Amino acid sequence: MRYRGKEKELFGGEAETTNNRMELTAAIAGLRSLKRACRVRLTTDSQYVMKGITEWMPNWKIRGWLTAGKKPVKNVDLWKQLDEALIAHEVEWEWVRGHTGHPENERADQLANRGIDELVLGK
Repeated sequence: MRYRGKEKELFGGEAETTNNRMELTAAIAGLRSLKRACRVRLTTDSQYVMKGITEWMPNWKIRGWLTAGKKPVKNVDLWKQLDEALIAHEVEWEWVRGHTGHPENERADQLANRGIDELVLGK
């Protein structure tokens, strides 16, 4: 996270999870860490998060958190948390291709690996 020349890095990990859950958790944690309403550019390399928030979520909500195929939305607990975390903020979503040298995306990958290491190795 960056604001007026200052940076704050968040990281973590969970046992028995999926990449999609961690991508959602990262967005939620970042938004929740903000102390007041903000204009935010949230950058992600996750098509799942990007399409979920910009394309799929509005219809999921209309259908009572069911997919177009009438099945429960996967990770609905986190999608609802993300929806709640968005309320206070004006968020511009930006997708970047992962592992292509985007400096912030590369740093996010390093922090994700640090979170895994600390979880597994107890560092």
